[in-house]
Amino acid sequence: MTAIHLAGVGKTFETRSGNVIALTPTDVSIAERELVVLLGPSGCGKTTLLRLIAGLIEPTSGKINIGGRDLWVGGKRDPAAVADLGVVFQDANLFPWYSIEQNIAMPLAMRGASKAEQTRRAHELAAMVGISGFERRWPKELSGGMRQRAAIARALSYDPKVLLMDEPFGALDAMTRDAMNMELQRIWQQTNSTIVLVTHSISEAVFLADRILLLSPRPGRIDHEVRVDFPRPRRLDLQSDAAFTHICSDLRQRLEGFHAQEP
Repeated sequence: MTAIHLAGVGKTFETRSGNVIALTPTDVSIAERELVVLLGPSGCGKTTLLRLIAGLIEPTSGKINIGGRDLWVGGKRDPAAVADLGVVFQDANLFPWYSIEQNIAMPLAMRGASKAEQTRRAHELAAMVGISGFERRWPKELSGGMRQRAAIARALSYDPKVLLMDEPFGALDAMTRDAMNMELQRIWQQTNSTIVLVTHSISEAVFLADRILLLSPRPGRIDHEVRVDFPRPRRLDLQSDAAFTHICSDLRQRLEGFHAQEP
């Protein structure tokens, strides 16, 4: 089954100095339970593509389908399609005046869930992402990695079928980032969700992905696709495997080739 389908989706931004083509018409299909990584140089349209899938911006051309529903109908987002989506950004964006429990449960509160259901689900998800026992803490009392775990828990609170993640671990130190990659893999396998992840890290992309979509410099387009067939669950020592380093090296050369083409 197809979780996400883009047909001829492009995006042009209007600016005071003229139109800027961020993404040329693009076709993408992502299967249910697939983990797809968007990789590419800065400014290539990775985040634009993710925001289009999230329904945060409307495409200039083409159609986006989420779980069999058109995301945009008559210039408006279909609430049923949006309900299948969870989004996590690089900044955890937790509300500082709410506890971790309240932050995790906020989407449920907005959907009218009872207090008992909010509490139950918040504690269940805190355990899933590894921050059990910190539910009553304030965001400022948690490390960056723990705040990101809370942000992931919040995005999962209403059981979205698709999780969209924009550089969620980009601000973390290397060891914490490795730990979060392991956690994300575990959570993905546990929830059976579809994940689309944006990253600048080649090794992170290869470690996590079923499939990597490499975007070219602006105007963005999908230049190359890599299928990553390492068995799961993957361990961190996979990064020293010759096949792993070969894929990383190939992607690095392609990215360096993009830079060489710049004027």
